[in-house]
Amino acid sequence: MSSTQTQQALILEGPSGPFSMGEVPVRGPAPGEVLIKIHSAALTPADWKIPKYQIMVQEFPAILGSDIAGEIEAVGEGVNNFKKGDRVFCQAQDWKYGGAFQQYVSAIPDIVSKIPGALSYDDASTLPVAIATSYSGLYADLPQGLGLTPPATEEGYGKYANTPILVLGGASSVGQAVIQFAKISGFSPIIVTASLRNSDALKEFGATHVLDRTLSPADILAEVGKITSTPVEYIFDVVASESTQKLAVELLAKSGGRVAFPTPFLSVSETDNVKIAKVYAGPRVPWNLSLYQALYKEKLYEWIEKGFIAPNRSEALPGGLKGITEGLRRMEADEVSRLKLVAHPQETD
Repeated sequence: MSSTQTQQALILEGPSGPFSMGEVPVRGPAPGEVLIKIHSAALTPADWKIPKYQIMVQEFPAILGSDIAGEIEAVGEGVNNFKKGDRVFCQAQDWKYGGAFQQYVSAIPDIVSKIPGALSYDDASTLPVAIATSYSGLYADLPQGLGLTPPATEEGYGKYANTPILVLGGASSVGQAVIQFAKISGFSPIIVTASLRNSDALKEFGATHVLDRTLSPADILAEVGKITSTPVEYIFDVVASESTQKLAVELLAKSGGRVAFPTPFLSVSETDNVKIAKVYAGPRVPWNLSLYQALYKEKLYEWIEKGFIAPNRSEALPGGLKGITEGLRRMEADEVSRLKLVAHPQETD
């Protein structure tokens, strides 16, 4: 591909927006990189929260989007494990040039996975950020994660048998991934809060008990006590609202434990016996890169192929990249439940 070729992109012009369609160069692949032609780009909550709260991104213009699925367009010097035409998915590795809301993107291959044959591009695009956030939150060391032993290692696979875990917000994409990794790690019971209409689906992912998310903190505490006499020492609060953060700390207050919050906004503080993990899923930070490399190299393709890790439901947005802004509006308005919205960057009509 010519180094002077341009492509369409959805560009965030400044800290609070706006988003606009524009032309940007196709960059790479540099030595040690692959160039991916993006067929499916799934939307995440960060994509609307970044301009709303002016967080996480410091350089503008920026190209957001973190969930990428497509095919290898070209490989850089020294890359031997991918070839042109391979179907792949990955997490965006930066938001300056590497976001999902464009037609082509370069990536380091250590955290790129081939797509098992049964998955579509849309299916695969629902996985990267959910996998990254849940895996980092569970297995990175404190204060970035709960500090559990990763199941990609022989020592970690099934290690936490007969150990309970609580997932607040189990129906979200990240919540579903947390459930699946908790199952691979051997946790039982796996207790989740969610809308009860999602109970059957979440149990298919590995949840053993689904509690109504509208229950009061006292009722959730009572229900957890009915399910297990073993104190819950690990909580992953995917919702991470002010109310769920307080609930998580309250649930752990007596027996002690660890809770993971995937948010930069904390309304609670650590206590002597409640340790807090502030989860950040960026692939290039030191505590994540080695974790992700081991996962992608050793187990991820196999686990997806065997159905241990399954994609979320998805809905295709019309209009290619132009359809993203309406999708973000729907997400911010809480009009999307147990569903990933997916844009198709190659659609230009």
